[in-house]
Amino acid sequence: ADGELVQYHYGLKDLVTILFYIFIAIILHAVVQEYALDKINRRLHLSKVKHSKFNESGQLVAFHLTSVIWCLYVVVTEGYISNPRSLWENYPHVYLPYQVKFFYLCQLAYWLHALPELYFQKVRKEEIPRQLRCIALYLLHIAGAYLLNLTRLGLILLLLQYLAEFFFHMARLVYFTDENNEKLFNVWAVVFVVTRLFTLTLYILVIGFGLPRVESQALDPERGNFFSFLFNNILFRMSVLLLVCLFQASVMWRFIHFQLRRWREYWNEQSSRKRAAAAAAGTRQQTKLLKRDSGYHENGVVKAENGTSPRTKKLKSP
Repeated sequence: ADGELVQYHYGLKDLVTILFYIFIAIILHAVVQEYALDKINRRLHLSKVKHSKFNESGQLVAFHLTSVIWCLYVVVTEGYISNPRSLWENYPHVYLPYQVKFFYLCQLAYWLHALPELYFQKVRKEEIPRQLRCIALYLLHIAGAYLLNLTRLGLILLLLQYLAEFFFHMARLVYFTDENNEKLFNVWAVVFVVTRLFTLTLYILVIGFGLPRVESQALDPERGNFFSFLFNNILFRMSVLLLVCLFQASVMWRFIHFQLRRWREYWNEQSSRKRAAAAAAGTRQQTKLLKRDSGYHENGVVKAENGTSPRTKKLKSP
């Protein structure tokens, strides 16, 4: 009412808020599973392996779509896209608007709720290490951006990451319903490459040019300044950028390897289908030739080439 802008800082009470929203996330997870995914699964009659992957992708499609829309709304209303310099200006960004803080708390709550869901969903033992690694990476990056006051940069990176993940899991859902439909995987491939390029460009822009120009370059944990004095050192800055480039290169290498394997399997399948079709056509042609060689039909009776019947005549007894 007084026109004051209320901003927030992180603290121990965030743990209570995160715990509350963990229970909310578990309830929403169960609602999506029961009223959407289970009904679709009963119609598709998937195997156990595909059933588990379908449930995983279905849950993540709902989460990533919601997060992309929400994150895009936050970065647009806060002006982070229209003014890229705001990503590093006035660092450290200790005090957060309500919607930014609430978004980060909900993100942490969702990925923490995924840990008990591994038990509730009866995930196969072979899938648990991969999912634990994914959950740990998301928690590490989101909590790191939140606690180290890099929330603005973290929002843009999450938007790019969730956009690529949404198309990937959407492509998997479409593939499970129709195994011949892989067009959405091609869309995901394009989106993945574009988001990786934007991510790398953003890292170089913020780490290489933005943070070194911050006015306050002294280490001040009380004010939340953890990085400015480090990025003022060109050797440290170049080392960080080199690590970022190597990590993105490893991600792209795995992506290219996956695409090459996928295309190789596709062409092998197409070639096997062509060979099977050619073999079937050859069999039909050979059958026709055998029928022609055995004789011809005349008034419904098979005749040999000399006009005589191929059947042996029975001699009548005198």
